[in-house]
Amino acid sequence: MATVILVRHGRTTANATGVLAGRAEGVSLDETGRDQAAVTGERLAAVPLATVVSSPLERCQQTAQHILDRQPSTPQTPVDVDLTECDYGQWQGRKLTDLATEDLWSLVQSQPSAVVFPGGESMAAMQARAVAAIRRHDAAVEAEHGPEAVWVAVSHGDVIKSILADALGMHLDLFQRINVGPASASIVRYGAGRTSVHATNTDAGDLSWLAKGTPAGDAPVGGGAGHEKP
Repeated sequence: MATVILVRHGRTTANATGVLAGRAEGVSLDETGRDQAAVTGERLAAVPLATVVSSPLERCQQTAQHILDRQPSTPQTPVDVDLTECDYGQWQGRKLTDLATEDLWSLVQSQPSAVVFPGGESMAAMQARAVAAIRRHDAAVEAEHGPEAVWVAVSHGDVIKSILADALGMHLDLFQRINVGPASASIVRYGAGRTSVHATNTDAGDLSWLAKGTPAGDAPVGGGAGHEKP
């Protein structure tokens, strides 16, 4: 299958002030977030991208644009509502320090599969629609561009963590063990029989080796020789 790079949006004004933005409109990248997104764009500049899919929220589309601005070609740029932020319902717009005093907070930390946000979405539903969207786009990219194609999905922290948990074969209740920082890149390749996770939560380092695609096949015993630069 193709290779997907999961990119979280850069830091926002809400992130900087400890507010749970959720799906609120008008939440933009701050100066730090723009710089972070620019670095991610530079890291991916040497990788010809077939598609850059984005959540419809402004902060993700801004991050996607930094990636697109550094591409030598013009990738397709669909927007997918299934990659949008979790619907946090009545939690949206509140300070994280206040939310930490809620009874539900401990369940979010220890058993997210049982969490339904008041007036919002369950975390299990968030994972289900996000994973389905990633697999749908991945199959479409491979069908159009071939198995060596590389594409990007720009989304949100909890959404990407849930996608990575699925790719790693982890129960959703363990997904809080995964960290996904602003503008970080995580790399996944879905195979016919086994998913391969090549990187998680990277915010620096050379990604030019992705220009050659990632090899399919069995996992190398002992770890293998690593990636060769193009």
